[in-house]
Amino acid sequence: MQLHTIKKSEDKVDAKTRVGRGGKRGKTCGHGHKGQKQHGRHGIRPEMRDFIKKLPKLRGFGKNRARTVNNDKVEAQTVSVGALSIFKSGDTVSPKVLVDAGLAKLQGGKLPKVKILNSGEIKTKLVIENCQVSGTAQEAVEKAGGEVK
Repeated sequence: MQLHTIKKSEDKVDAKTRVGRGGKRGKTCGHGHKGQKQHGRHGIRPEMRDFIKKLPKLRGFGKNRARTVNNDKVEAQTVSVGALSIFKSGDTVSPKVLVDAGLAKLQGGKLPKVKILNSGEIKTKLVIENCQVSGTAQEAVEKAGGEVK
């Protein structure tokens, strides 16, 4: 009897494949990557985030809020004193009259807030009601003989 003629008494069970000992799994052999690529699903930052990070922040309360939060704020429509010269002396000027004359527009089917500003000249005597009036515009109306209520 010689060594090369001896047969095994039972078959040896194949050992489990050992990870990282070369071959059978390609490239990194199951050890993954080093550094940036080894952490979780998002190892490399998505490209869109870079664009977002470059945008400036709008600081302060209310700057980033949706329009629905501040939707009740109504801006006043401006009308110049010079535009009121279309009215006759002694007329009463109110938001309704200004809408009828085409100097202001309805806002959501309602009469708008109107502010009269001093630009232009007024020579007619007018009575202004239910309108906001700047200080210099009030002086110009009173100088022409009118009044602001």
